[in-house]
Amino acid sequence: MILITGAAGFIGSALACALNRIDNTNLILCDAFGNKEKWKNLLGLRFDQFVDRSELFSFLEDNPLASDIETVIHLGACADTTEHNVDFLYQNNINFSVKLCKWAVSEGVRFLYASSAAVYGDGSLGFSDDDELTPQLRPLNAYGFSKWMFDMWVLEHGLADKVAGMRFFNVFGPNEYHKDRMASVIFRSFPQARDEGKIMLFESHKDGYGHGGQERDFIYIDEVIEAVLFLLKKKKANGIFNIGTGRAHTFNQLAEGVFDGLGKKRNIQYFPMPEDLRGRYQYHTQADMSKLESFGFAGFSDKFSEYVQKYVREYLSPGYLYYPQV
Repeated sequence: MILITGAAGFIGSALACALNRIDNTNLILCDAFGNKEKWKNLLGLRFDQFVDRSELFSFLEDNPLASDIETVIHLGACADTTEHNVDFLYQNNINFSVKLCKWAVSEGVRFLYASSAAVYGDGSLGFSDDDELTPQLRPLNAYGFSKWMFDMWVLEHGLADKVAGMRFFNVFGPNEYHKDRMASVIFRSFPQARDEGKIMLFESHKDGYGHGGQERDFIYIDEVIEAVLFLLKKKKANGIFNIGTGRAHTFNQLAEGVFDGLGKKRNIQYFPMPEDLRGRYQYHTQADMSKLESFGFAGFSDKFSEYVQKYVREYLSPGYLYYPQV
């Protein structure tokens, strides 16, 4: 039995679907729906029970199904990088995670959790997931701080050999439609490219980077799921791992892929970055994947352009926004 928190979210629902595809339906799904339409991400999925996030710990204490849980995959969190309420983030992203991790460790249950590349801040210290680097990291926003704080809690409590953290880089693909401004640039740029024949990107305000030349380690949802399933199967692979492709691509390349997927002429324009973002904006991210690969993970070939065009042609253009159901 696998418990997935954040199960109606982007990565969580895609993971549940992927598990269904390999005939794993012994799932307990946990989330809070709110007033968004992410409930649609659960349509067609097979699972044993859904648990509201507010009732999870009561469920773990009282429900007989809890004794069958062998693995917790904790993906539930506030992922808004512009969230300023640090008290909210502390309760939601740190305290909740600590409590769930303690339960899992005490019950002998494997614990996998979502961290983020936001912990790396401006990238000046590189993107190594070596534990010795983590205390030196300086995230640029409160969300990154919350993820760094839980990573630090794991390390300081000697749990790096008992749990697996996953520092996701820039994930894109179907099932992200409900994320609003936190959805990928591909998702948010697509309507403009389709309707107006142009894509607007941030100007650069840093030497060494041209307009649209800011770089990210973009990773498609299928690749993320491949890495998570690897960790799920490789029970001795514990520690905090980067989950990226190990390559950086520019926003210009991203925009070009969107136009190519639409079969339209490329037309990229630029506008000034908002003042409040300039001091906490990452200009480059690129995962060091050597740690995960040391456990036997094969890594990824460079399919960025192919995946962008696939996302545009197979999902965004026909208006089918959901991860393929079983």
